[in-house]
Amino acid sequence: MKNKNKKKRSTFRIVINVVLSILATVLVIRAIREQLRLPPGERTWQGTISGVPYDFRRPTAERLRATFWNKDTSQLLVPQAFGLGWTINFYPIVHPQTSQSQSLEVKE
Repeated sequence: MKNKNKKKRSTFRIVINVVLSILATVLVIRAIREQLRLPPGERTWQGTISGVPYDFRRPTAERLRATFWNKDTSQLLVPQAFGLGWTINFYPIVHPQTSQSQSLEVKE
C-alpha cells in the first residue's frame, strides 16, 4: 500500500512539473514574441505577460542587488532581475523592523 501511494504522489509531482514547465515556456515565448513585434528602437525586453513580470535584459550587479536586497520596499516577492516571474527580496526578512517602519512612512 505504501509503495502504491508513493508511486501515485511521484506521478502527480511529475504531472505538475510538466504542466508548470509548459506554462512557463508558453509565457516566455509570448513575451519574446511581444517584444519582437515592436520596432527595434522600442524594444525594452521587460514588462508583464498575463500578469507575470519578465525581464530579458542582461542582469547587472545593481539590478541584482536591487532585486535581492531592496531596502525601498517591504515586499517579499519582487520581479526577477532576469527571467520570468518573481524572486525573494531578503532585506525585509533580515531587517523586519526597518521594513515595517518604511511601509508605515509610505502610508502616512
